[in-house]
Amino acid sequence: MIRFENDYAEGAHPKILERLMATNEEQTPGYGVDIHCENARRLIKKLCNNDNADVHFLVGGTQANLTVISSVLRPHQGVLAAQTGHINVHETGAIEATGHKVIVLESADGKITAAQIKTVYDEHWRDTNHEHTVQPGIVYISHPSENGTTYTKDELQRLSAVCRECNLPLFLDGARLGYALAAENNDLLIEDIARLCDVFYIGGTKVGALFGEAVVITNPVLKKDFRYHIKQKGGMLAKGRLLGIQFETLFEDGLYFEIATHAVKCALMIKDAFAKQGYSFLYNSMTNQQFPILPNRVIEKLKQKYAVLVWQKIDEQNCAVRFCTSWATKTEHVKLLVEDINRLHI
Repeated sequence: MIRFENDYAEGAHPKILERLMATNEEQTPGYGVDIHCENARRLIKKLCNNDNADVHFLVGGTQANLTVISSVLRPHQGVLAAQTGHINVHETGAIEATGHKVIVLESADGKITAAQIKTVYDEHWRDTNHEHTVQPGIVYISHPSENGTTYTKDELQRLSAVCRECNLPLFLDGARLGYALAAENNDLLIEDIARLCDVFYIGGTKVGALFGEAVVITNPVLKKDFRYHIKQKGGMLAKGRLLGIQFETLFEDGLYFEIATHAVKCALMIKDAFAKQGYSFLYNSMTNQQFPILPNRVIEKLKQKYAVLVWQKIDEQNCAVRFCTSWATKTEHVKLLVEDINRLHI
């Protein structure tokens, strides 16, 4: 079985495993204050063009989202997010479990707009009974979105401007950030994201690392006591160097961007093959996730050989299916899939 259902099916890039083995018997301080974490922080700050950014390493995406959002919000506040946002649909109510509401915004493609944020903010404060409702306290977006779509620099600038106008911190979930940066239509750099967002994270788990996310805080107000929040949420890894070593390896010579580019190229080969056969797509993704709409009979035929994720039922005869490539996807496996797609008939 060749697997295309997610981008975390494999372990870690060999260079990371080699580095972990080479440093295995080193003695270092714990909890992320070792030389490897410090060097990884230095590399990330350089990419952000911001020496004043705080960089913290956590184990996974849900943990990062939970820790960041709950650290920002006061008890009466909630977080604005797209209805398809990861915190709303795939985190088992982690945010709600902290006592905070996810304030859902409609979205056709996984993204939200500056106008939506302003509308929700204004409606809350125009309500004469606003003390009786949850106050918007932070804005959550993901880049790419759950649907593989990405924000342009102009869109992110507009989001940033309205968030600052409304005094709402802007938080970007970058679990798959590498794949967004590698997209052909991307016009954002990490330093743009650092400048326009108050806090974001660089995903490692889905982009070559064994595990790990690097949370970057640029807003000074949000930096205070963040390590307390990490500890309280169970995220302060005693062997913190295991995280630092991985991000050190990913960023010291451009490995992060190299492997992300490979995954996107593989995904676009798949997209092009389905498009040439006349199939349409649920979303126009230029990243490592592709969502062709296929007849059920075709899906069942492909599933005999390939592991994929049925994403959404379209009607009784058709479903949207997610094909997801990763840093470790083999080109020969993609070519086999393309050959099989070329044999399909609508």
